[in-house]
Amino acid sequence: METIRKHLNLLSLFAVLYLAFLYVPVLLLPLFSFNDNIYITLPLKGFTFKWYQNLMVNSSLQAALWSSVKVGIGVSIASTFLGLLAARAMTRYRIPFRRSIYALIMLPLVIPYMVIGVSTLVILRRGLDIDLSLWTVGASHVLITVPLAMLVLMARMEGFDRSLEEASRDLGDTAWASFRRVTLPLVMPGIVSSLLLCFITSFDEYLLAFFLAGSDATLPIFIFSSLRFPSKIPDVLALGSLILMVSIVLVVFAEWLRRRGVAGSDSSVI
Repeated sequence: METIRKHLNLLSLFAVLYLAFLYVPVLLLPLFSFNDNIYITLPLKGFTFKWYQNLMVNSSLQAALWSSVKVGIGVSIASTFLGLLAARAMTRYRIPFRRSIYALIMLPLVIPYMVIGVSTLVILRRGLDIDLSLWTVGASHVLITVPLAMLVLMARMEGFDRSLEEASRDLGDTAWASFRRVTLPLVMPGIVSSLLLCFITSFDEYLLAFFLAGSDATLPIFIFSSLRFPSKIPDVLALGSLILMVSIVLVVFAEWLRRRGVAGSDSSVI
């Protein structure tokens, strides 16, 4: 019994140290964003809002932010739509070579992004002679986010009673009407979670955008290029603090939707 307690204490200590290593630097980000100094040092020199004010007049940063938002919205919608179709096919129909198709769709999750970026760049420029732009960035992001959307939606579709769909069909609904009236409302929390997950993945992605953006810089490219200049680091810290707050809100909202969806499906079964 004493040995078990020692192991539990060690595991608890390891968990605390791991969480501290993971989140303490993130929590320090907002602190240094209010520091009246271009250098990240303690103690703080003073308190200021000027770095946040600089964000309002930095046209290059705003253009990069808007580019990432546009790409993220388009990618999240396209990936969720394709993931919904794939999840529907995988969970409701008997498809030949189902496991092979599933593995093929999931393959981008294990291939290094650098390999995907270089190969996509060669195909687009050498093979198809397509100019690099935000469209090429979005296409590459769809490649890596469709598997994520499919995983989220498959878990959601397998989590509710299929007899509800069968009852809808028995009452005279067509396949499309049954999907629209029964399936879609039940999987809506999964769809929203997929939209948020795909958007965040696209918004944060750097390597593929670096290879395929051309002259249209996304926000990660802008941030990495700004880190070379100490005078621009405070602006990046302020921007990172704002993104951190928005990300927390989105995560909380997604979790609230997920729990509401689970409670709704349980009540519908009852």
